[in-house]
Amino acid sequence: MSQSATSSQPNNNDQVNHQHINQYNPQAIEPKWQKKWADSERFTVTNKPASDAKTRYMLSMFPYPSGKLHMGHVRNYTISDVLSRYYRLKGETVMQPMGWDAFGMPAENAAIAHKVAPAKWTYDNIDNMRVQLKTLGLSIDWSREFATCSPEYYRWEQWFFLQMLKKGLVYKKLATVNWDPVDNTVLANEQVVDGRGWRSGAVVEKRDIPMYYYRITDYADELLNDLDQLEGHWPDEVIAMQRNWIGRSEGMEVSFSYQLDDGNVEATEQTLDVFTTRPDTLMGVTYVAVAPEHPLARYASERDEKIAEFCAQCKQGSVAEADLAKAEKVGMDTGLTVTHPLTGEQVPVWVANYVLMSYGSGAVMAVPAHDERDFEFASKYGLPIKTVIQANAKSASAQNANDAEEPQAMTERGTLINSSEFDGLNFAESFEAMLAKLEPKGLANRKIQYRLRDWGVSRQRYWGCPIPVVNCEHCGTVPVDEADLPVVLPTDVVPDGRGNPLNNMPKFLDTTCPKCGSPAERETDTFDTFMESSWYYARFASPHDDTQMINRDDADRWLPVDQYVGGVEHAVMHLLYARFFHKLMRDEGLVSGDEPFDNLLTQ
Repeated sequence: MSQSATSSQPNNNDQVNHQHINQYNPQAIEPKWQKKWADSERFTVTNKPASDAKTRYMLSMFPYPSGKLHMGHVRNYTISDVLSRYYRLKGETVMQPMGWDAFGMPAENAAIAHKVAPAKWTYDNIDNMRVQLKTLGLSIDWSREFATCSPEYYRWEQWFFLQMLKKGLVYKKLATVNWDPVDNTVLANEQVVDGRGWRSGAVVEKRDIPMYYYRITDYADELLNDLDQLEGHWPDEVIAMQRNWIGRSEGMEVSFSYQLDDGNVEATEQTLDVFTTRPDTLMGVTYVAVAPEHPLARYASERDEKIAEFCAQCKQGSVAEADLAKAEKVGMDTGLTVTHPLTGEQVPVWVANYVLMSYGSGAVMAVPAHDERDFEFASKYGLPIKTVIQANAKSASAQNANDAEEPQAMTERGTLINSSEFDGLNFAESFEAMLAKLEPKGLANRKIQYRLRDWGVSRQRYWGCPIPVVNCEHCGTVPVDEADLPVVLPTDVVPDGRGNPLNNMPKFLDTTCPKCGSPAERETDTFDTFMESSWYYARFASPHDDTQMINRDDADRWLPVDQYVGGVEHAVMHLLYARFFHKLMRDEGLVSGDEPFDNLLTQ
């Protein structure tokens, strides 16, 4: 039968289906049932469900109120909603709450562009997105809704920060940041485009400013080991990404001694300490590299104008690790030397743009023959390249294959050569032998180091939770009294992108020192927005409690989250910080259990 004949013959089933489609009017039918669900509080759950009812906590990563839902939102919340309805049909009491991750740079940037206050922009977007979510008919318990930009929420974030400050789990130190000299503001890495500020176009500088840090590295081992509990419950790739991000490395801290001519007849001997996972290559060190902010670089800069100019140039551009890895490696000889701990030879000190002061000690021992980055640098500047590891058959074959192209570093482990008394030893044997020789002299020690760095939570932005400390010229940094919380962020501010407007608001800025009563200034940095999203899941258990951060009984009733749903792009930052925060709250007696999310589903 021809196609035309087929298409000319109406199909009864098609007619019936077509009639059914025409009979369904979502605009008429869905609002009716959604109103019925709302009036009967169909999806509202109490914190005291029937004793025989199994409780289940279903949660999707809450949205940033950008103004409109997109299909990514719809897919995310549809997954958790289908699961929630399934478990309700099985007779379980299901909690599926919703809130808003409302602080942050996108809102501030949008407010700058539209010349409105971030608060108004954010709350208007929340109102719009709430209507959209309700129109979708999702089975959400709206009685638990909150926005993280509300003082009722971030009050407890400030309170918790003060508890961690008392315990020594929060500290303040200098950090290297991207600085826009025209807008007078710190830029996030993504706001640096080709080395220039995204808004002003000015060449970005590196600056060291004081910032607050959470000691997440104190929990590095636990964060790493507890991933074993999540095997089979979380996607394998997420667990792998977290393991790699924490990056536990066993190695050796090695000291290169030196003396500086500071005018004293008896100069004090100092040491340049570096961490290495490859102490077997120690005899192959031909130079050491330090960050432009390192004390040795500063010392050399004070005595050589060209070095000072070079260090100043290094302070331009992004501080992102990924950007530095891709950037051309440049350096300059400081004219200084340090003493090799094994040979006693003098090793030149170079200042290099690929070394960051904020990572480790701000110095690295360079072994060009066995490190690709060092090889690139040494080849560029004609520095010695000394082979101290015998290539195995596989790597030798690969090297021979590349001889016709260009030489390269041999990075595999192997047997030591050109290493004096250590010749013939393998990695493990040389590690122990070198440690045995250097440790009694105070020139080396066994050390475990992590790729994970302490969490810097200060942001030099307006639209965020105020950090509850006061800066007093007499007393230094002083915590705000808990009775005076929350420190409320002014909401009638229209930022223009030039610096933090809180610095120009005497009503917010000017205060008195809680310790001595003298005139003082409030901290104008605000918290990283990952702070809000790191504990929101626990607040949903008792979202409107105005007497405590988390009600322990309610938390024990619902936590951990039975099923968490969200994008895989949050595999490291958000999920790692939430795991860390859960352990902090556990140790503070606010929650129980080691992990916040039992099962994880990523898109």
